[in-house]
Amino acid sequence: MYSYTFDDILEEAGKFGRSQKRIFALLCMVSMPWAGVYVGIVFQGFTPEHWCRDSGVRQIQKSCGWNLMDTRKITVPVVNTSGVLVHSQCEQYELDWNATGLTCDNPESDLTDALRSKAPMTSCKEGWEYDYKGRQSFVTEFDLVCADAWVVDMYQATLNVGFFIGSIAIGYLADRFGRKASFLVSNLLNGIFGILVAWSPNWVSMLVFRALYGFGVKGGWVAGYVLITELVGVEYRRTVGVVYQMFFSVGILILPLISYFIKDWRWLQVVITAPYILFLSYYWFIPESPRWLLSQHNAKKAVEITEAIAKENKKTLSKNIEVRNYATVDPSVNNWCLSSRFTSAVVYQGLIMRLGILGGNVYIDFLISGLVEFPAAFLILFTIDRIGRRLPFATANIVAGAACFITAMIPETMFWFKTAVACIGRLGITMAFEMVVFVNTELYPTFVRNLGVSVCSTLCDIGGIVAPFLLYRLAAIWLELPLIIFGALAFLAGALVLLLPETRGVPLPDTIDDIEFPEKSKELRRKEMIMLLPTTTMTNKEPETV
Repeated sequence: MYSYTFDDILEEAGKFGRSQKRIFALLCMVSMPWAGVYVGIVFQGFTPEHWCRDSGVRQIQKSCGWNLMDTRKITVPVVNTSGVLVHSQCEQYELDWNATGLTCDNPESDLTDALRSKAPMTSCKEGWEYDYKGRQSFVTEFDLVCADAWVVDMYQATLNVGFFIGSIAIGYLADRFGRKASFLVSNLLNGIFGILVAWSPNWVSMLVFRALYGFGVKGGWVAGYVLITELVGVEYRRTVGVVYQMFFSVGILILPLISYFIKDWRWLQVVITAPYILFLSYYWFIPESPRWLLSQHNAKKAVEITEAIAKENKKTLSKNIEVRNYATVDPSVNNWCLSSRFTSAVVYQGLIMRLGILGGNVYIDFLISGLVEFPAAFLILFTIDRIGRRLPFATANIVAGAACFITAMIPETMFWFKTAVACIGRLGITMAFEMVVFVNTELYPTFVRNLGVSVCSTLCDIGGIVAPFLLYRLAAIWLELPLIIFGALAFLAGALVLLLPETRGVPLPDTIDDIEFPEKSKELRRKEMIMLLPTTTMTNKEPETV
């Protein structure tokens, strides 16, 4: 009697044939809109130059024909911020402008420094004026500046709260009811709540819908990731895992182009959400995972799907699948991946969101930042089978940490050098961010793989909750201070990664023994796996014996 693993079944059905390539191409599309959800805050939450609106000033502006920036220069107080004199964004002069003697011809002489220094100041009472630059964000629509600026942090934090809860819930559902069902339910939720975010009448409802939006987005993405890695042979697992994530980088490149033409944050939200509605059509185009079906003792359905895959691949199966028993798993095998997910998420999200506060051309900066992600994917593909997972993973974190420290110390006068070093940091953390998902998938057996990956990803979500507060609040003290924190976290992650087991060349585990005893010989390990009895056809003929 022969004994085989599910990977042996794929030897006959095709490890990465036409069927898997078609399914893979469809699932890769899921990564692109996720980029818009994940980092769309850079455009949707854009905070332009702003200052207090004053009805008295508006009357003078109208009568004198001043433009918006001239009006700010003349009538807005100047304050010292981190040693730099800038126009106040949250305070205004408390003056009767008709009594100041301000003239249209020589206003700066009329409003002398002595008069300015004695003029009382107060917080904004009539809202704010914005230098929109043609863009309408939820910040400008709901006046989320000054005392209410924390709501912008919450926009990203609530998304990650949704990620956190949804990862666990949908991860459990994917292991209980299947990868395909969870994927489809997630996309249904994404379509509903994504549109509701765009229709939010106020910032409170926006945050609530944003959290519910996050509930489905990440869980569906992980379900798709796990599904495709379970459908291909071991030698293709690394490629599909990395390329699946690389399409997130494609989404990063597309996002600034879409945002350049769609200036209103509500319509941008609709465009980001629309693909999730289209993904519901995948019900007819992608199968359930045969590995998962076998773990649920549903060999009949697993055989049907595997035969369909073999048929599309122009192959023929000659082995009969029998069901096996599954043990429980101890999630502690992945403890070190938890900390790596947290730090990767904080640094990755932080560096992307930082582009929105640097004051440059956010479209160009974002595009360059996205282009840097592609070499990361190719470096992963080049190194993980030659060197292994652990060393490139640790090195990527350490390079990212060093680049963050160095970037913080380079003066603004050395702009291009500072940009180049920052890009190296972005390259490193992107490589680490993609590898943590890839390695994580290899550390859990089939019957809890989706839940295991999702539970570990909750630390990523906690990192995402922390990231906007670290960035925006620390940057208000010193623009480069977040980089110091990001650098320290990346160094810590690099050290912890070295404690992970090496998974190069190891088949996806189906049981806890496959994780705890990887040194078992291939033949011994096969005896504990799915039993495949060779027959000449897929019938009830007696098996051959040897």
